[in-house]
Amino acid sequence: MKPRRPNPRLVKIHRNYSVEEIALLFGVHKNTVRTWIKSGLPLCDDRRPLLILGRDLAAFLKAKREKNKRPCGVGEMYCLRCRTPQKPASNMVDYQALNQKTGNLVAICSVCESIMNRRVSIAKLSLIMGKMEITFPQAEKHISDSTQPTLNSDLRGE
Repeated sequence: MKPRRPNPRLVKIHRNYSVEEIALLFGVHKNTVRTWIKSGLPLCDDRRPLLILGRDLAAFLKAKREKNKRPCGVGEMYCLRCRTPQKPASNMVDYQALNQKTGNLVAICSVCESIMNRRVSIAKLSLIMGKMEITFPQAEKHISDSTQPTLNSDLRGE
């Protein structure tokens, strides 16, 4: 299965491509390439077959990818359902550590109430926080870590 977004690095910049060749390269339909041409992909000339310079195709795909990016600001997390950066509900976020240096921020979207996640390094946590209240849930102590473990038994001390 081909990826949903065409990778501009597959394009050879010193080559000319026809509509059919581009469709085969990215695994898309020829009409998709024709739609790209209508939306601004430059042609070599107006004659048939339609030819596109490799460098123009790569630049078009990179610009299209950059246009669709939605960077998160301070105190925001990206909501997949809303498809935009959103503030967490009540500015409350949980931090789940993955290792010593990185972890995930988990929150509820203030608009659609779905779960939002954001990968963050612990060193950059203060830059991302903004006005968010970040809680660091601690796991329960294991019985072997306790100095006085409780004994759950039916034996009565006699």
